[in-house]
Amino acid sequence: MLVESKRSKQKPVQVSKWIAENKSSKKSILLLEKSIPYFLFFIAMISILTTVGIVLVLVTETYEFFTRVSFLEFFTGKVLRPLSQNPEFGILPLINGTIISSVIALLVAGPIGIMTAVYLSEYASDRVRRVLKPMLELLAGIPTIVYGFFAFTFVTPLLREFIPGLGATNILSPGIVMGIMIIPMIASLSEDAMSAVPNAMREGALALGATKLEVTFRVIIPAALSGIIASFVLGASRAIGETMIVTIASGSSKNFTFDLTQSMQTMTAYIVEVSGGDAPTGSTIYYSLYAVAMTLFCFTLLMNIIARYVSRRFREEY
Repeated sequence: MLVESKRSKQKPVQVSKWIAENKSSKKSILLLEKSIPYFLFFIAMISILTTVGIVLVLVTETYEFFTRVSFLEFFTGKVLRPLSQNPEFGILPLINGTIISSVIALLVAGPIGIMTAVYLSEYASDRVRRVLKPMLELLAGIPTIVYGFFAFTFVTPLLREFIPGLGATNILSPGIVMGIMIIPMIASLSEDAMSAVPNAMREGALALGATKLEVTFRVIIPAALSGIIASFVLGASRAIGETMIVTIASGSSKNFTFDLTQSMQTMTAYIVEVSGGDAPTGSTIYYSLYAVAMTLFCFTLLMNIIARYVSRRFREEY
């Protein structure tokens, strides 16, 4: 009787009200589910729209520059004197400095990066790898301006002890330091590519009588070639776009020369110089900033296209 009295005191369940509330909550959930793809699409489009905006700005400002300076003069001229009374806008000295510094960087980073990757992938124990790889990747976290002062205050004086004719600002010192900077990129990406090679290939080669060194250079490296080449291309792209190291240690001399002991200027260093306030808005030197930036953009875009092609062309699937 007590239970029945308690039940009688409870309010009757309003089924219609419960159904209405359930429908309204389902509608709100469905509305949220439908809006999420549009929100995510908008977020994904931000990077694309930013890239499009950058390209449009570069194209429009570069077009204005080429209405004032001949296209042929810009890409074939060996003299760059933007602030003289009779200014000349030849970009070859900047391209020359950019390529030379990047080649020096690759000559430094390539062998060291590959040998480091070989050791980490094939010879180091798991404990050593867990310690060394994070330490190596710490180099990637050092600000580039620190690398620049390191090149100017340490590497250049050290090189002048062995190369007496080396200038206080030169292209050799920043090239070497840029190579040190991109070692983690080449080593890490190459090590990942080597580690992705199946152990069955190692074990099969060892079972046939090959030594550890032969397995590494005749089996592992050819199998991981696509990743290794891609790491080199990405490292070169990183070196081409480097700014502060060459700005500090290479100077601002716009020399078209192949003498590594001389000061040269890269495209990125020229952009820093022009954007520093020497160029009034609307002047030819101001628009040359965008023309050089567009050339640099094309360089880096070409390097990334090459990296993607190489990765697809030589990719090994296991």
